Amino acid sequence: MGVWDDVLRENESVFRDPVALSYDYLPKLVPFRENEQKRVAACIKPLFSRQGGRNILVYGLPGVGKTVAIRHVLNEIEEHTEDVIPLYINCWKKNTSYKILLEICDLIGYKFTHNKTTTDLFAVVKEKVNKYSVVFCFDEVDKLEDSDFLYFILEDIYRTSLVLITNYKNWLAALDERIKSRLTPELLEFRPYNDNEISEILKQRLQYAFVSSVWQDDALSHVIQQTAHYEDVRAGLYLLKESGICAEEASSKKITMEHVQKAVGKMQEFTIKQTQELEGDVKFILSLVNEHSGKKIGELYDVYKEKGGLRAYKSFQRKINALAEASFIDVEKVTGSGGNTTIVRQKDKKLTEF
Repeated sequence: MGVWDDVLRENESVFRDPVALSYDYLPKLVPFRENEQKRVAACIKPLFSRQGGRNILVYGLPGVGKTVAIRHVLNEIEEHTEDVIPLYINCWKKNTSYKILLEICDLIGYKFTHNKTTTDLFAVVKEKVNKYSVVFCFDEVDKLEDSDFLYFILEDIYRTSLVLITNYKNWLAALDERIKSRLTPELLEFRPYNDNEISEILKQRLQYAFVSSVWQDDALSHVIQQTAHYEDVRAGLYLLKESGICAEEASSKKITMEHVQKAVGKMQEFTIKQTQELEGDVKFILSLVNEHSGKKIGELYDVYKEKGGLRAYKSFQRKINALAEASFIDVEKVTGSGGNTTIVRQKDKKLTEF
């Protein structure tokens, strides 16, 4: 064996296609979600006969394949017919009826939206999409600031099926009764992957993303163990990619345990650094959430004021939402005897948007 046999030459790489490690990448197969995909397809199927479809609420923890499985179903619709139009919208940023209707107009190719109101936009959408059967998929629906557009769709779009994706099953309980009574969705839970399933998923992505035989067995096993700990496939995708980058920085043809450990360290360092970079009052609020996890937002605000917090409730609420959007905490909207409220929880297993 020569001295330089394990050193990368110029223009060599351990990666075959690093895009296969992105969260948005759609693999050719979505393993261990076949039954869930069939349930969703069954709700959509009547649209192919120009009948109204059924609605479905898809829920489950982050990183369990909800989005990738549903988008795979939507892609298959596009490949097989022009009579059913699938429209996918992520509600993280498109979180109001106006923004969502603008996005729908863009997806259906209508560009003359300037100076149009929400009502004007819906009239356009109604006219355009009622010529077809339509699947509306709204991802991250728990991030919505209002849900009026759902009422419009359920009332005035003739042949449609709504697929709503959320981390929280209880999101449905907080909906306006007029919407809930018209929606009547089926419920579909995406359970967490078990250790064997996580292993198979990561090995599949590894085949797409890396040159053959670059991973040492113990290094890959450690990535799989770390991913099982987080119960989130996105953590595994991050570690696979960062380990490959660490190997290339060392000009190594093999990805070793040393490279994986560096990747794990980067993930932890990033989390710590993000926390340290929070402004003082936000860091204070985060510490209160960690100490009083599971409280209602109003109760948490009372604690905040008792501890010397100076912000008004609306400002406090915005800080809570910002922490949730940055994946520092979890929030869940629930409905009880006193009306709608938000439960604020500590993130048990920290996974930031790397």
